[in-house]
Amino acid sequence: MTPSPHTVSSATPPSPTASAAPALQAIVWTDTAREQRFHTWFKSLQSGFSLEPATLGLASADASFRRYFRVQSDRGSLVIMDAPPDKENCKPFVDIAALLNHAGLRAPKILAWDEADGFMLLTDLGTRTMMQTIDPAKPPLDLYLHAVDTLVQWQLASAPGVLPLYDEALLRRELELFPEWYIARHRNFTLDAPMRKTLDDTFALLIQNNLSWPSVYVHRDFMPRNLMVPDLAEIPSKADPRYLGVLDFQDAVYGPITYDIASLMRDAFLTWEEDFCLDVTIRYWEKARKAGLPVGEDFGEFYRGVEWMGLQRHLKIAGIFARLTLRDGKPKYLADTPRFIDYIRSTCSRYIQLKPLLRLVEKVEGIEVPNVFAFGRS
Repeated sequence: MTPSPHTVSSATPPSPTASAAPALQAIVWTDTAREQRFHTWFKSLQSGFSLEPATLGLASADASFRRYFRVQSDRGSLVIMDAPPDKENCKPFVDIAALLNHAGLRAPKILAWDEADGFMLLTDLGTRTMMQTIDPAKPPLDLYLHAVDTLVQWQLASAPGVLPLYDEALLRRELELFPEWYIARHRNFTLDAPMRKTLDDTFALLIQNNLSWPSVYVHRDFMPRNLMVPDLAEIPSKADPRYLGVLDFQDAVYGPITYDIASLMRDAFLTWEEDFCLDVTIRYWEKARKAGLPVGEDFGEFYRGVEWMGLQRHLKIAGIFARLTLRDGKPKYLADTPRFIDYIRSTCSRYIQLKPLLRLVEKVEGIEVPNVFAFGRS
């Protein structure tokens, strides 16, 4: 099954600190001791921030163990992160939020943090993600160009030794999610020795190619559901580089410059036609090159790098979404599996070095491909 152009996933979960509607859900606690600790912490902040308990409600949850609440205050709407410390490490979120704000981008500011219990009070970036404003019948070039501006500014702030390296070990761990969780556990398919060698050889090629690109700050999930569209009253000029807010950045690393533009234009939840993706990628490349970012002088070479980086990302995501279903009980993510398989097959079909992976994926998916050399035989 191949997703049609201009397809928005109906299974797209709400983005952190965002809600499509002002009405909030009731907060349900499965751990009464944690609930009591939360209310003690909340009460300790109530007077200092003029928090209104009657307005407290669940805003969203994401693919991790984090949840987000929204509450009104004398500063307007604020967001609370609920991140159990035995399951989530909030330190990267705090550090990278500071990096983003220092770079002049619009990211949540931490107003209060109970590090021991994993509760955090944040500024609210609004209720609309870029994803929620998109008309699936019309690609919004203006919003994607804002995203390009945001990405270039984020990359210009890059410095080595600040974020974890997106190195060979991490790339390999991510790629192994595909055979472990997608092929073996989701598809119940057993790879034979030649198939495993095909994966190993292709993974080595992908890692070598991806690591050949210069490193910058990599958001690692830079896509419309993690970008917030502000109220115009907040930021009157669309020329302001802080036009889009940035969320879900806690896994940021220092790695290939090809990654985030691949993430933006080869979205896990949204598909556009190739000409639109090419147009935005060219515009990014031109702007990045003019800004002095290391994207090279040959766009064709850069686009190949973006495609190969996107392939690595979609192999990883297919594995992650299978794991979310089978291990974490979140089956809605696998609704987008056909999109990943389509991306994987499309990229592999364009490069002779990737044809063995294409055949393997088609075998796993049960896709019958005519043998052209057999045509005309009696």
